[in-house]
Amino acid sequence: MAAVDNLQFEEFGDIPTSLAANPDATTISIEDPGETPKHQSGPARGSGREEDDELLGNDDSDKTELLAGQKKSSPFWTFEYYQTFFDVDTYQVFDRIKGSLLPIPGKNFVRLYIRSNPDLYGPFWICATLVFAIAISGNLSNFLIHLGEKTYHYVPEFRKVSIAATVIYAYAWLVPLALWGFLMWRNSKVMNIVSYSFLEIVCVYGYSLFIYIPTAILWIIPQKVVRWILVMIALGISGSVLAMTFWPAVREDNRRVSMATIVTIVLLHMLLSVGCLAYFFDAPEMDHLLATAAAPNQTIAAAKFS
Repeated sequence: MAAVDNLQFEEFGDIPTSLAANPDATTISIEDPGETPKHQSGPARGSGREEDDELLGNDDSDKTELLAGQKKSSPFWTFEYYQTFFDVDTYQVFDRIKGSLLPIPGKNFVRLYIRSNPDLYGPFWICATLVFAIAISGNLSNFLIHLGEKTYHYVPEFRKVSIAATVIYAYAWLVPLALWGFLMWRNSKVMNIVSYSFLEIVCVYGYSLFIYIPTAILWIIPQKVVRWILVMIALGISGSVLAMTFWPAVREDNRRVSMATIVTIVLLHMLLSVGCLAYFFDAPEMDHLLATAAAPNQTIAAAKFS
C-alpha cells in the first residue's frame, strides 16, 4: 500500500522548461481530432509525372479499381452482368456528348468523362442513330439531286441501312479491339505505358461519332463544296478527341511507334468519314445512269422503225 500512496498526480506547466530540466524524459503528444494536421514536407514530384497522372488518371483508376472490387460481380451469362454496362443517367450521356463536341486542349476525355463509369448505352444509340441518319440522308440527297428529271424514277434503297450498320458497328467495335490489343502488347514492352480498358476505348470511339449525326443530315445539301467543308469540320473535332485521348497513353513509347499509332487512328477515322460521304452521297446511281443511257437508244430505235 505504501507504493500506492506514493502515486500522485502532478500538473505540468511549461513543457519546454520541463524538457530543458530533464532532457532524457519521454513525451507523448495527443492531438485534438478536430485539429487540422500539419503538412509534412516531402520530396516534390516531377512535373512530367504529375502531368501523366493528370492526363491518364492513375490515382482515379486505383480508386475505381478498389471500388470495383467491392462490388458484387455477376456471371457473364446473366442479365445483371450486362446491365452494369448501361448503368448511366441522362446527365452523364449529355455531358459526354458535350465533351466530344467541345474537346478541351490538354484535357483527357477518359479522365474527365469516362473513367468513373464507362458505358455502352451512349455508344450503342449513337451508332444506331448515325446508321439511320446516313441511310435516310443518302436517299433524300439522291432524290433532291435528280428531282425534276423525267427519266429519274425514285426507288428507296433499303440496302443502304444494312451497309451503313455493318460499316459503323464494325468500325466502333473492331478498331477499338485492335487498339486495345496493341496497347496491351506495348504495355508489356514498355512498363511506363498506362493502357485503357477495352470498354473505355469503345466508349471514346462511340461518343466521338456523335458529331457525324448532324453532319450526315447536313450532307443532304446538294453542294460538294459544302459537304467537304462539313466533313473536314467533323473530322477535325472527332479526330482531335481521339488524338488527345490516346496520345498520353503512347507518349512514353518509342517516338516512331507513338506517332505511327496516332497517325493510324486519325487515318482510320478519316477513311470512315470520307468513305461514307463518297459512297452514300457522292456515288452515282447506277439505275439512273442505265435509264439515262437507255433513253437515247430507245429514241433512235423508234426513229428507225418509223
